[in-house]
Amino acid sequence: MATGADVRDILELGGPEGDAASGTISKKDIINPDKKKSKKSSETLTFKRPEGMHREVYALLYSDKKDAPPLLPSDTGQGYRTVKAKLGSKKVRPWKWMPFTNPARKDGAMFFHWRRAAEEGKDYPFARFNKTVQVPVYSEQEYQLYLHDDAWTKAETDHLFDLSRRFDLRFVVIHDRYDHQQFKKRSVEDLKERYYHICAKLANVRAVPGTDLKIPVFDAGHERRRKEQLERLYNRTPEQVAEEEYLLQELRKIEARKKEREKRSQDLQKLITAADTTAEQRRTERKAPKKKLPQKKEAEKPAVPETAGIKFPDFKSAGVTLRSQRMKLPSSVGQKKIKALEQMLLELGVELSPTPTEELVHMFNELRSDLVLLYELKQACANCEYELQMLRHRHEALARAGVLGAPATPASGPAPASAESAVPESGLTPDLTKDTIIDVVGAPLTPNSRKRRESASSSSSVKKAKKP
Repeated sequence: MATGADVRDILELGGPEGDAASGTISKKDIINPDKKKSKKSSETLTFKRPEGMHREVYALLYSDKKDAPPLLPSDTGQGYRTVKAKLGSKKVRPWKWMPFTNPARKDGAMFFHWRRAAEEGKDYPFARFNKTVQVPVYSEQEYQLYLHDDAWTKAETDHLFDLSRRFDLRFVVIHDRYDHQQFKKRSVEDLKERYYHICAKLANVRAVPGTDLKIPVFDAGHERRRKEQLERLYNRTPEQVAEEEYLLQELRKIEARKKEREKRSQDLQKLITAADTTAEQRRTERKAPKKKLPQKKEAEKPAVPETAGIKFPDFKSAGVTLRSQRMKLPSSVGQKKIKALEQMLLELGVELSPTPTEELVHMFNELRSDLVLLYELKQACANCEYELQMLRHRHEALARAGVLGAPATPASGPAPASAESAVPESGLTPDLTKDTIIDVVGAPLTPNSRKRRESASSSSSVKKAKKP
């Protein structure tokens, strides 16, 4: 005969707690067997975190219930098991199948729909969207006194206003439904002009003195011109569209070159101002006695712009500093200027790192600042000369092509550097003529030509400065 332990073993209900310890089966063991299974499984299936694995990584791989990690972030505290339907204690409002009529319809049609019983007898809720245009009505006397027009008859005007009320001032539809057989053929602009002219007249006649009027105004001539221009724009050929795009691109290029030229002129003006300021400071220092030049007054001098030469840092911090540190070039000076400066110093026979006495450091820094300023001025002057030469050659090319209406003059300078400026006397194609006509501002400099010109200008400036 099977005992209670055997039955518990078959049903997997073993345990030391409760009635199971006494060997008897209780009612709870038979009704709720899953609770003890879950406790047993949770107690036995426990894994330790491997050594060397971070706690956060282990938490992503394993959870208490050994569920797979979610693909998207989710709230694990709430799920389908905890969600319960919250039903109210109120009674359900009854619905009723009832008839209704639409006020927008004039035929008295009857329709049916579902609606709450409490709303029985109320108006159709969508009737508030039935908006109609208020078309003015005139009498026979008003027409004869104020609205008479030789180009329009009264029957034609009545027909226009009837269609306006019928189609809510949709003039395209009115023009389509207009009786062109009985009356004169009219355009949409003619119909609009006649309608708004009558509205303005009636508003002026019926207005109360002392009130502000909102009179509708319609410019028929402007509307006709607008549609004509739109039709011309739509009927353009592909060649005309391509030509317009080409002209717009050339206009953008001209504007970009103009901005670049203005920027260069501003930079050149800054350099000239800086050179003048430096020269005035030198004259003031030479005229003033040396005893009246303490270090405090040096700080009161007007600051030289950053583009003028080199701005050396001031070592005013407390502590011991070497005087040779004041001879180091700042990081704002580029490698190109540093190399040009070293070349100019070598050609002038000046050491690159002289003995850093107080007087030598001051004079050496001033010399290098003046050399850099001279280099920038020479570079700006070379740019201006190059642009002037390009414009001169382009002017000669346009004169040869006969665009300017003047005979071609022989070139006084050397041959143009770019093949773009050289135009043959005969055999001009339309595209080449167009390019020469449009591109009158000057072509931008290429990087190679700019570099060659800068190196040539720097070498020439050094040679001129070396001559006695």
